[in-house]
Amino acid sequence: LFHSRRLNSEAAWLSVRINLVFPMVRSKEDGRVHVLSDDPEPGKGRGGTGHAPTATEEQADPRTDLSPAPEAAEDRPMSEAEQEKEQPAGEEEEEEDTDSMDGSGLYSLTEEGDRESEGGGQKEKGKDEGSRRTGRKRNRPSGGGTSGHSSSSDEDEDDENEKEDELEEEEEEEEDEQAVEAWLGAELSELGGPRWRAIPSLRAREIGRGSAQFVRRVCGSRGLVQRLELQGRLERHSGCVNTLHFNLSGTRLASGSDDLRVVIWDWARRRAELEFDTGHKSNVFQAKFLPHSGDSTLAMCARDGQIRIAELSATQRCKNTKRVAQHKGAAHKLALEPDSPCSFLSAGEDAVVFGIDLRLDRPANKLVVVKEGDKKVGLYTIFVNPANTHHFAVGGRDQYVRIYDQRKINENDNNGVLKKFCPSHLVSSESKTNITCLVYSHDGSELLASYNDEDIYLFDASHSDGADYRRRYKGHRNNATVKGVNFYGPCSEFVVSGSDCGHIYLWDKHSARVVQFMEGDRGGVVNCLEPHPHLPGLATSGLDHDVKLWAPTAENPTSLKGLKEVMKKNKRERDEDSVRHGDQYDTQLLWFLMRHMRNRRPLRTRRGEGGEGDTDESWSSPDSSDEEDGGPDHVQCMSS
Repeated sequence: LFHSRRLNSEAAWLSVRINLVFPMVRSKEDGRVHVLSDDPEPGKGRGGTGHAPTATEEQADPRTDLSPAPEAAEDRPMSEAEQEKEQPAGEEEEEEDTDSMDGSGLYSLTEEGDRESEGGGQKEKGKDEGSRRTGRKRNRPSGGGTSGHSSSSDEDEDDENEKEDELEEEEEEEEDEQAVEAWLGAELSELGGPRWRAIPSLRAREIGRGSAQFVRRVCGSRGLVQRLELQGRLERHSGCVNTLHFNLSGTRLASGSDDLRVVIWDWARRRAELEFDTGHKSNVFQAKFLPHSGDSTLAMCARDGQIRIAELSATQRCKNTKRVAQHKGAAHKLALEPDSPCSFLSAGEDAVVFGIDLRLDRPANKLVVVKEGDKKVGLYTIFVNPANTHHFAVGGRDQYVRIYDQRKINENDNNGVLKKFCPSHLVSSESKTNITCLVYSHDGSELLASYNDEDIYLFDASHSDGADYRRRYKGHRNNATVKGVNFYGPCSEFVVSGSDCGHIYLWDKHSARVVQFMEGDRGGVVNCLEPHPHLPGLATSGLDHDVKLWAPTAENPTSLKGLKEVMKKNKRERDEDSVRHGDQYDTQLLWFLMRHMRNRRPLRTRRGEGGEGDTDESWSSPDSSDEEDGGPDHVQCMSS
């Protein structure tokens, strides 16, 4: 009985003690103090608790009284009704936990009390800040309680919509970026190791091994291509330079321009040796030395459709120029026969191909009118197969590369076409695609074609009719002008092209990867690219009025800095233009030509050549005359 009463007394004492201490702590958190004892000096308690022992505590002490716990009922904890009156309504649940007297409740209350006493200040600050924010929101000017709430909700909805739109745009940009990356990485092969190494090759040449192939291997090495850099500029023209051509020995360079003049350069000394007026009435598109003519004969074509010949003297003079053929539209390209000093081909936008033999009284002979079905196909380019000069290829205002054999052109049989090539995805394409330039490789086994606002495609010339392409070269932009393309290297190891972005691209032919990337024209478009016939060098021109010379003199190979960004930009612009302008090529070309026609009109008026306009007759017609052709056949050159 004695032990039982003592245990009950200790339990009652603990109950009183908890109700005295714990409510005091919680009251401090709430900012209110409830004193449950009559102790006037709470700071002098024993055990450092902050409370002095009261009469109630002494009655509950088992050393002074061993009576059962109910005797301490006078100082029992406050009832629930009394606590509800003393504390705010929002703390009812917490007060219920405080009244718990089981063992777990004792330890949990002590630990919670310690945590709350430590973090109480932070909680109170958080509550104060929250109340201040709430007060600021309430104090915002509005037309009324309801309208203010609705406006804030509208703002929240607008913010959410903007965030959703931004997320959608970011997702679309990421998808576009991934699509462009996938497109750029498609149809590429691994770039093999270098085929030519400088030190072993030089050592072999010193002891007499492989000296005959040394120059060819050097000129076709990737290491030198990656070290190409600008060497100098040839400045003489007053208009865009549209054509470049080295003579057979590579000592002279001919350039033709919108200023209607041709300049013959000693490019190594960067000096103009001869400059003469061509006799053309509009933009000069091409000027080429005829092979094995002693550099005395230069063939030219222009936007006026005339095919003219310039006779040059050994004393660096132009004797005269004469017209040998006339197209009914612009004539963009000439095709030379590699071993013939007196015969070549021309192609025009009138779809006519002329064979021109300077040994005849009437040099021009109409070989074929290029058609697709019954519709004529205007031509922008022509090239003779260097290994089989009877074959020539043409391209123009459709997607087909056509190959003809001069010995057996029968227009009643497949319109005289020997075979046609086209990328398979362009055969049934709804977008109008044109071929701006095509060239044969050094041995005539491959054919390279550049499509406007599309890519460059490599075909095997020995494949049968309708064969698909073998390689695809991409990243550049061919839209604003009639862009050229060419092979680079003595064995056609590389592909080189200009671009509307003003850069020059060189691809490795086998892997289709870009190995060199150079800024070409400040005017923004590079059109002409002419590799030197024997040396590792290159001449380029475009909308700028000068000619640029490139040589492999850089100490370090190119890092292709900025290449990927420019290629992605070209791709995006191409896609956007294809969506907005389904047939933009003709518009761009017309704008480009008309702009230069307007610039040349005053010049033609002064010369007295502008009255008749372009002719509708050609030298293939026996009824052609000077009056119909809009100008004289012969023009006496003035000394420069």
